[in-house]
Amino acid sequence: MKSNMKSWLLVPLFLLSGYGSASTTQVEILSAVVKDAKIPDAQLMLQRNGESAIKATTNAQGQAVLESALPDTSDTLLIVKKNGYSNLVVKCPCNGMSYALSPVLSGLDSMRVVLTWGAQPEDLDSHIVYPGNHIYFDHQEGDNGNLDVDDTDSYGPETITLTARQNGQSYVYAIHDFTDRLNPGTTRLSESQAKVFVYVGESLVRTYYVPQHQTGNLWTVFKITPSGDFVDINKIEGVTTDSANIGTLLSPALADAWTASHNAGWSQQDMSASRNFNLLGEAAYQQNDYDQAIAQFTAAVNAWADNGKAYGNLGLVYQKAGRTAEALWANRKALALASGAGAPTVRAGANYNIGKIYETAGDYQQALRYYQAARNEKANTVYDNAITRVQGLIH
Repeated sequence: MKSNMKSWLLVPLFLLSGYGSASTTQVEILSAVVKDAKIPDAQLMLQRNGESAIKATTNAQGQAVLESALPDTSDTLLIVKKNGYSNLVVKCPCNGMSYALSPVLSGLDSMRVVLTWGAQPEDLDSHIVYPGNHIYFDHQEGDNGNLDVDDTDSYGPETITLTARQNGQSYVYAIHDFTDRLNPGTTRLSESQAKVFVYVGESLVRTYYVPQHQTGNLWTVFKITPSGDFVDINKIEGVTTDSANIGTLLSPALADAWTASHNAGWSQQDMSASRNFNLLGEAAYQQNDYDQAIAQFTAAVNAWADNGKAYGNLGLVYQKAGRTAEALWANRKALALASGAGAPTVRAGANYNIGKIYETAGDYQQALRYYQAARNEKANTVYDNAITRVQGLIH
């Protein structure tokens, strides 16, 4: 698969576009879940604030060339859309890269994690660890989870899907630089342009970019807590071990009470950018432009993953847009970030919203659990009525 990709990328740019290399961005779009499958007719757009968007469509080989004067830098976004797949939004540099589209997920508690990277190192491996399970290339199936695609010759994708994440259970996801597994002092993982895309329902809910200018061959990306909250870990370290032992190295993080206080990396610039994105999202929401609101609120939490207000807004707009799996995820995060004098009210509301989602889905036991949690936070006849209602449905 990658040999074809590389031969296409080596074609002189002027033969493909008629323009100089400075004005051309070439990408390949693949399936996240079917190895080597190209995605034709995907709609691509390069976008940068204040400038006209550049559009293209992938051909039968999943390839597209965008002729543009936009710089191939982090302030330019690539947006990829196709019916039946989640929209992909990623920061450039994009030229010469391969990206994967994720088919829409149907389960309330399903999740998909997709890894892509550049030409080097050749082999990055996805690992996910949870009680009794370690999914990776040599053990591709676990309880309600599997490695859909394994890639060993650059670019990716590598994809892990959890069909039913279990409440009360922790998960840890990490990337191991298999190519440099014997070199803990390597910088090639940090230089790999690796990106991790996390999908819930029909939406890309989190994007992680590999930390720059660091040494090490193991990138522990995130943890999911027993309550379903995503917590960024985003740490690179050097290890010398077989792939089978990565699970042992990651297992202590399952029990670790990792919280946002571990993450000292948020700068004032990150937080300011996040607040600005949140304001743009609120303006779009007031105009009933839910897609734009979701895009802006998502940009806010990607810029600053502890922005509780943006998560609360995401939960609201996802519910308005009928995206229940995503609303469930966002409400859980808002619940985890609630603090200060108003925290009981925030937690009560988030628990009630989650209960409503489960009740609508027919999972009355889960609905009862969250309605009771809402009432424990704050007395309200609405919560009492909800508890009585689902108790009657259970019995």
